[in-house]
Amino acid sequence: MWAFINKLRSPKWFYAISARLQPFFWVAATALILVGSVWGLAFAPADYQQGNSFRIIYVHVPSAFLAQSIFVSMAVAGLVYMVWKIKIADMAAAMMAPLGAAMTFVSLFSGAVWGVPTWGTWWMWDARLTSMLILLFLYLGVIALRGAFSSRDSASRAASVLAMVGVINIPIIKYSVDWWYTLHQPATFTITGRVAMPTEMWVPLLLMVLGFYSFFIALTLMRTRSEILRRESNKRWVRDLALEER
Repeated sequence: MWAFINKLRSPKWFYAISARLQPFFWVAATALILVGSVWGLAFAPADYQQGNSFRIIYVHVPSAFLAQSIFVSMAVAGLVYMVWKIKIADMAAAMMAPLGAAMTFVSLFSGAVWGVPTWGTWWMWDARLTSMLILLFLYLGVIALRGAFSSRDSASRAASVLAMVGVINIPIIKYSVDWWYTLHQPATFTITGRVAMPTEMWVPLLLMVLGFYSFFIALTLMRTRSEILRRESNKRWVRDLALEER
């Protein structure tokens, strides 16, 4: 583990290894999302209560999962940056934040659309919905902090602290349906629990979740590589790389 952490201290090493990994995740994301969306939207049977409106689940659940996972990843990256001063962790966290905010918005919007036929309203101050809205504000706060300081180091530290403190909202989101009375349904499926859906419904959902995570990894690698070139533009290896590409 320590050897890996030491390697992460080298932007040049990360730039090189991410170039090899990135294509695999792009291919996986494209294949999984394509198969999962076609299967879920066109071939999965309609729900016996909600009819075809349940198909929003194939966007809503993956985006909600990813929104929470990205924030946890940001908090971990922030901790790594604060403790070991590894610049790559800070670059990755900065690149994750906009996608996390977008996924949170998609989750809230798709949930609102789903709520009309299910609950008869676009919005309820439900525990799960409210905690997800707080997550969106946390993302926006992290993004704002990164642009609020003239010093990059100060901005990175402030954003890292907010991410590490704000991560307490993630278990609140997860267990809100158990801790409080809420209209929101419990988890559709879990890793350890029994799936409460027919196989022909949850398999495409699993493919969509895996596809969204593959997309997140691929996009984060791509954007972090661009951020490395921007921040390390004065380093010799970046200048040599630019000359080679010419």
